Amino acid sequence: MKAISSPVHTRSARHLLVALGAGVAVTTLLGAAPASAQDLHVMNSGGFTAAYKLLLPKFEASSGDHVDTAWGPSMGKAPEAIPNRLARGESADAVIMVGYALDGLIKAGKVRADSRVDLADSRIGVVVKAGTPVPDVSTPEKLKAALLAAKSVAYSDSASGVYVERELFKKLGIADQMRGKGVMVQKTPVAEKVAAGDYALGLQQVSELLPVKGVTYAGKIPESLQSVTRFAGGVPVNAPHPEEAKKLLMYMAAPAVAKEVGATGLDPLAH
Repeated sequence: MKAISSPVHTRSARHLLVALGAGVAVTTLLGAAPASAQDLHVMNSGGFTAAYKLLLPKFEASSGDHVDTAWGPSMGKAPEAIPNRLARGESADAVIMVGYALDGLIKAGKVRADSRVDLADSRIGVVVKAGTPVPDVSTPEKLKAALLAAKSVAYSDSASGVYVERELFKKLGIADQMRGKGVMVQKTPVAEKVAAGDYALGLQQVSELLPVKGVTYAGKIPESLQSVTRFAGGVPVNAPHPEEAKKLLMYMAAPAVAKEVGATGLDPLAH
């Protein structure tokens, strides 16, 4: 860090050196001081939310930085969606979102290519309202039966829901049966709608299902049918504090926090 050269700080450092009786250079003493805290602005999508909320206070405590967070999906037409926020000129130091959506922003020149940090993988799971029978979804045949038996099925308007609607139902051979019964939920977490009784069964990324009360987690859908979503972070090209933002992303990708990330339903990456 560069030495502080203002007259006030210089005089203060000299007085301190005299008081200590130390022969340490002023620049060395000031170089050991902590960096000035920054106010960072982050845009974050749903799938990494639980891990982010768990790790953020620790990052703030260790860095001294304060982080404000804007929430929104990684894609879609909602005004809160991260690409739409950036398109209308909202400022951010970092964005955390679905990896391929982030790649789209990199290609569009909105996010620095050299700032991309892979954070964790997320898999799709199933919930039902608490107190109702919990279906077995451990095999493709059992998942198919559970979907057909449910009076209504909800899924998100982000990456996992797009996969469910466009691919999963087709792979199971039930696309026709799910028309009119399957609903893409806008903005609100799917599990909250299931907990409220609006839908009988919900599919979304596990990390978004587990924090919601009032539902019972039935398990992940079979691995042969999974759509693994990679979450990643990046720094927008006009970020006010790019260096601090990159440190935040690296902190959340560090091996030291892998256990905590895994506890939220995400699959940590081996860095």
